[in-house]
Amino acid sequence: MPPSDLRERVAALNDRYRHHSAISVLEHALGDPQAGRLALVSSFGAESVVLLHMVSVTKPATPVIFINTEMLFAETLVYQQELAERLALRDLRIIRADPAELRRHDPDDMLHRRDTDACCALRKTAPLQRALDGFGGWITGRKRYQSGSRAALDFFELEEGTGRIKVNPLTHWAREDIRTYMEENRLPRHPLVARGYPSIGCQPCTTPVRPHEDPRAGRWRDQDKTECGIHLVNGRIVRKGVSA
Repeated sequence: MPPSDLRERVAALNDRYRHHSAISVLEHALGDPQAGRLALVSSFGAESVVLLHMVSVTKPATPVIFINTEMLFAETLVYQQELAERLALRDLRIIRADPAELRRHDPDDMLHRRDTDACCALRKTAPLQRALDGFGGWITGRKRYQSGSRAALDFFELEEGTGRIKVNPLTHWAREDIRTYMEENRLPRHPLVARGYPSIGCQPCTTPVRPHEDPRAGRWRDQDKTECGIHLVNGRIVRKGVSA
């Protein structure tokens, strides 16, 4: 489909569901032909349980893609197993980087120190693009409050260069909404949240966040980087100081 047609489809979806709730957007997106066949991409991180729970009660057969970079916190891997069992996820797909590519480009597992963008591309972006082949779009847990680069997120957006749509049901939620939903549904928190990690990625590139800092300040701290690369704006990684 030409990019102009995709943009029109995204605009139509946003107009159609602009005043809907998060659960309504998710439910309709999973059944709307305009959105295409969707998968939920989840990091099983600090706030992931909300969308995972919504999917489990709305359409539990929805494919859930989890990228195991093989550099995650042990707590994340345990949490992922516990949530998958508790929520009875029917189609969990755990993906990894190609072993041959890892041997070629990161034989010592130290690429993250030399080139964080290359490491994210190898361990996250490339495996995800392969896993999303055949899908018309994917569901993310991004929210406007998380960082300045996400402040203008809509429910639906065009992923440049792929012909896919991204669905962001929680875009308008605040941190208090996340907390309330988890408490009302008695959902377990990621164990690292209590230790000061409001946003959790790979262990080498994630640090605790200090009070009053941006929730994503602990991701690639002191680097000119705010996204791993699976979320792009105009085909490029969003960086600090770069307008979307």
